[in-house]
Amino acid sequence: MTEKRDSDSRGAAAEAATPPSPERRDFLKTAGLAGAAGLAVGKFAAAPVATAQAQTAAAQPWWPSRWGADDEKGASNWMTPQNVLRAAQSIRDGRMYKLGRTYETGMPMFGARAFSLRIPGAPTGGPFGANKLVYNDEFVATEIGQVGTQFDGLGHIGLQLGRDGDKAAMRYYNGNTGQDIGDAYGLKKLGVEKLNPLFTVGVVIDMVGLKGGMMDAGQEITVADIRAALARQQMREDDIAEGCMIGFHTGWGSLWMKNNDRYNAGCPGIGLEAGRWLVGRNVAVVGADSWPVEVIPNPDKSLAFPVHAEMQTKNGIFFHENLTFDALVADGKYRFVYSFTPVPMKGATGSTGCPVAIT
Repeated sequence: MTEKRDSDSRGAAAEAATPPSPERRDFLKTAGLAGAAGLAVGKFAAAPVATAQAQTAAAQPWWPSRWGADDEKGASNWMTPQNVLRAAQSIRDGRMYKLGRTYETGMPMFGARAFSLRIPGAPTGGPFGANKLVYNDEFVATEIGQVGTQFDGLGHIGLQLGRDGDKAAMRYYNGNTGQDIGDAYGLKKLGVEKLNPLFTVGVVIDMVGLKGGMMDAGQEITVADIRAALARQQMREDDIAEGCMIGFHTGWGSLWMKNNDRYNAGCPGIGLEAGRWLVGRNVAVVGADSWPVEVIPNPDKSLAFPVHAEMQTKNGIFFHENLTFDALVADGKYRFVYSFTPVPMKGATGSTGCPVAIT
């Protein structure tokens, strides 16, 4: 299988195109036109990469993964007994903080995504028995793994390495192709149900404290920023250890449900430099108080969400989006235990749920 994938990759070249990838405001206006604009992958409706350098980098095989050619767990493999025990031993006061947002109609969402909850009837059923029991059920219609606080699975993001629409040339984590994983009833491979539960040391990087206020859309978090924030928090680079979760507090979350248009239009976040540095630190999860974790728009306007592809597709590292770190930062709790288990929906591209920080 690996030999065939390598052969496919050598024969595939990314097509050049002149249109830059649109910013999210443009995505929201053209969400239904992804087929005309280029490849649509999850929340991306972006044009193909335009520069020769980016084409070459994208076409270099990133598989098999460090965990083997058949791996579908990605960085959740870092949840070893040793790392779980290390995390558990770091708990000091037993306080718990919710890192997730409330799922509700009107929250910021990408494109034409929707969230609608109904309780049919009042109540749904009953009364039953001599005790006249009644009950309520809810019906939820949504892109359940990709709205609100969302955890990106390994089948969410891929790269088109050949002609547009050729599923054999769409590559995902561990070199799986669009043909390998595609199915109308859920992903055949790389579904979120394959992942290990996550219980690991978390570190929040307080960019608001470092910068003196909320960062702005298009403002990139660099490695120098991360080091400076850690020093301000009296932490060291070695505090970012194997299998860690890293969260970025940029202040962008203060716009949630207050100025959704601005929230959706762009955001601060990490760029490729910081993303590759975090890959080198062997982190498992990167989260932020923004919708894509990475900086939007990217400084290189020819690239569409390259940090997603670099970290998720090529290295199996997960993104946890639309988090909130306000309470942790207010209490000066920069180190914590991050606990989250993706909802095991077979074939899903991501997961809802409320991650918890334990200090």
